[in-house]
Amino acid sequence: MAMSFKGAQYPESVILFAVFFYVRYPVSYRDLEEIMAERGVAVDHATLNRWVVRYAPRLAGQAQIRKRQTATSWRTDETYIKVRGRWTYLYRAVDRDGQTIDFMLSERRDLPAARRFFRKCIASNGVPERIVIDKSGANLAGLQAVNTILKFADDGGIIEVRQVKYLNNIIEQDHRFIKRITRPMMGFKALHTAAATLAGIEVAHMIRKGQIANSDASPFQTFMALAG
Repeated sequence: MAMSFKGAQYPESVILFAVFFYVRYPVSYRDLEEIMAERGVAVDHATLNRWVVRYAPRLAGQAQIRKRQTATSWRTDETYIKVRGRWTYLYRAVDRDGQTIDFMLSERRDLPAARRFFRKCIASNGVPERIVIDKSGANLAGLQAVNTILKFADDGGIIEVRQVKYLNNIIEQDHRFIKRITRPMMGFKALHTAAATLAGIEVAHMIRKGQIANSDASPFQTFMALAG
């Protein structure tokens, strides 16, 4: 279903270009305001922020639907994101080939958050054969809770859980792209704003990794196609 830009004062292509540029490159909203002005588009940084918060999560939803199939062996880990001057936790999962599975921002790193994240991953990607985690007791307990539910499912299959640090190197390396883009943002003012922006960054990263099939289209064309 196509995204609606009803009521917007700027063309869809202009809005999507601004959102794409912000989530793909390490720039601040002030930087982006200048970049847009150089292209002949006068738009203030507050409006740019509203565009990102409004449209990035919708594009992320479409990316999850349209992405290529991922492997059934996952790597999960958390990285830190500052919100309102405090550290929050960005849960992330990739498959054994480094393809993005899913992500979730949480104020806490505990059992309920871990359980919620694993359920989110499974809801959008199906049940994997195995998941590699770090030594976190909360993540282990979260997966054990998920496995308890899976035991009562139709096939009764459960997820193999492995806690092997070196196997998670691939996701630790994958965090670097996210951190590089968020660094100029100087922290976020609210959790929902951070979550929306990070969703857009994850989409740009998925496109960069070739997860969204769109023939020979450019990254921006692929990004735009998610709105169609």
